[in-house]
Amino acid sequence: MRILNVTETYAPFLEFGGPPVKVRALAEGLARRGHTVGVLTADWGFEKRMQSQEEKISAERSPFGWRGTENGVQAIYLPTWLRFRAVSWNPAVKRYCRARLQNFDIVHIFGLYDLLGPAVAEACRVRKMPYVLEPIGMFVPIVRNLRLKGFYHFVWGRRLLEGASAVIATSNQEAEELISGGVPGAKITLRRNGVEVPAAWPESGTFRKTHGIPSDTKMVLFLGRLSLKKSPDLLLRAFAELTSRSKGMPTRLVFAGPDEGGVTAQLEQMATQAGIRTNVQFTGPIFGASKWAAYRDADVFVLPSQNENFGNTAAEAVAAGTPVIVTEQCGIAPLLKDEAGLVVRHDSTALSEALERVLNDPEERARLAAGSRKTAARLGWDEPVRELEALYAKLAPG
Repeated sequence: MRILNVTETYAPFLEFGGPPVKVRALAEGLARRGHTVGVLTADWGFEKRMQSQEEKISAERSPFGWRGTENGVQAIYLPTWLRFRAVSWNPAVKRYCRARLQNFDIVHIFGLYDLLGPAVAEACRVRKMPYVLEPIGMFVPIVRNLRLKGFYHFVWGRRLLEGASAVIATSNQEAEELISGGVPGAKITLRRNGVEVPAAWPESGTFRKTHGIPSDTKMVLFLGRLSLKKSPDLLLRAFAELTSRSKGMPTRLVFAGPDEGGVTAQLEQMATQAGIRTNVQFTGPIFGASKWAAYRDADVFVLPSQNENFGNTAAEAVAAGTPVIVTEQCGIAPLLKDEAGLVVRHDSTALSEALERVLNDPEERARLAAGSRKTAARLGWDEPVRELEALYAKLAPG
């Protein structure tokens, strides 16, 4: 099959979090299975990235922007004329659709609240070409620009969803949200996310040594975008409660990830007011080996989101053998509960008690670490890729 993935963000722009990692894993997995896979995405500074990246990025100019090929997947980075946060305006998308869309059998659109997806979806509808929509947890607007998101659904989102041949949910929780929002259950396909472990693991203690964290300090890790939706403030309050009860236990809360909307400054102020500023550390975004080193050196990983369609970072922590704590609002929770991690209410006291349970009980931590290894074996990308392949085969014209 000839498959086109449409996504606002793609590698090498991994600072946008889970979406570019997910799309790359699925695209390369399908390419390995013999399919022709392309990616249409926005240019977030590709030329500058090529000049500054330590690793080599090979690309060339195309009639539609930069073109790069990696592991059998060709990506087109459309020139960006205007941008706001993770939304861009890329006028070349229509020209690309006129010239290239007919070269594909099916289109997979990732995400909502951008302008690329609706433009490609409209072109698909005109050509009576099937497309799959994967909202990646964006269907229910939780924080920030709620009026703009409502306007988006009125102008583009409704038609985007109605015209899709299938809508993919990555957890039962997300499927229920879609059905509650009016998406027909018969149109929804459930397909979890996966995790791709590194070929070689960083040496234990690498992250702690780099960031000056003693080996006897209990390290609590949050890794991801520092956004209100992911509730890093809830984790900070829970950590402050834990610190006040466990004064004899050296602890460090590490926030690793890009700032979104000034959340880092708010967290720094909260930590100072709580008297725990020296126990809280901000590393900024980390990727590749540094990310896996952080997972490996953490005593516990926490994902305290208000709403999370899956929770890729929790899956990655599990793959590293690190116990996790997630809130009930995370789609991955049922896959981890009481085996690889603890599932708690979205409440600082409940989270603080869970932190204390994991950090103060060596047997509990060992049990969850052993469970992580078992759970990780079930979280690879092979199964999701095969399920996607079967869905495309059913929808694409014979």
